[in-house]
Amino acid sequence: MPFTRRATLALPALLAAPALHAQPTTWAPSRPLRLIVTYPPGGVTDIVGRLVADPLGRELGQAVVVENRAGAGGNIGTQAAVQAEPDGYTLMLGTTALFGVNPILYTASGIDALRDLVPVGITGEAANVLSVLPRRVRATTVAELVAEAKARPLVYGSVGNGSSSHLSALRFLQDFGIEATHVPYRGSAPLVAAMLANDVDFGFDTPATSTAHIRAGTFRALAVTTAQRASALPDVPTLKESGLPDYDMGIWFGIFAPRRIPAPVATRLKQAMAAIRTPAQDERLRNAFVDPILVPEDRMQAYVESTAMAWQAIARAARISAD
Repeated sequence: MPFTRRATLALPALLAAPALHAQPTTWAPSRPLRLIVTYPPGGVTDIVGRLVADPLGRELGQAVVVENRAGAGGNIGTQAAVQAEPDGYTLMLGTTALFGVNPILYTASGIDALRDLVPVGITGEAANVLSVLPRRVRATTVAELVAEAKARPLVYGSVGNGSSSHLSALRFLQDFGIEATHVPYRGSAPLVAAMLANDVDFGFDTPATSTAHIRAGTFRALAVTTAQRASALPDVPTLKESGLPDYDMGIWFGIFAPRRIPAPVATRLKQAMAAIRTPAQDERLRNAFVDPILVPEDRMQAYVESTAMAWQAIARAARISAD
């Protein structure tokens, strides 16, 4: 029925309740929010989630409760966020892996984070660190490692097939035109244990798990995978500085909401995320080995899409599969 005719027939009801169909221009939550973290407690993703939840809750005037929904490489938590009511009360901490790797690893899942979620704030990024084992490898620079890889077979470890450390290594090997045998481990702890046991020649892992061993001299750090140097390892060059000017494989963390979220709600959440970006908050992130990054509101969607597509291209070309 045309709007004008419907409005004429319903005029008495509309006059009696003029606000019935009004669209709110602002939003303030009236109950606690939940922030879904798609990994178990204790890891860097969980830590970032909790670092965001507390100040975000204060800014919004309601508690933001972290809910860990781990499993299937993050897909269980992602599905919970996608299926939640798009009212602003359910958010998710997203990572590069969820958007840039899972669509290739889990092709039959039906989950498409790029399609079903929208960013309301990008918090920061973490590097992977390329470290060699001094008792197995002579190289002290990336160039020397490349030369060594061309001269003899090398073995490298990652935290699992399709992980950010695996894809970082694949891109490194591909760009330099070298080969090495891959040994995937089930997480950072097993990889670090293998490196401490000198079972591999080099590995890619985050500063959170690598920095102490690098400072102790057990690992020798050659480069980080982000475009800028990691604040935890300021003396370690980037791979951009080490002969790969187009290399940028940072792991970002962001807060996402279901795509059908009303515009006023999304606007308020974006404002809140921007408001909690303070020097003190940035320092807390750095202490968790995550470097703050600032992505303007009008660039967030494009940033997520472009980085996800870049990671997906590497995963697709390598024909990786889940462990």
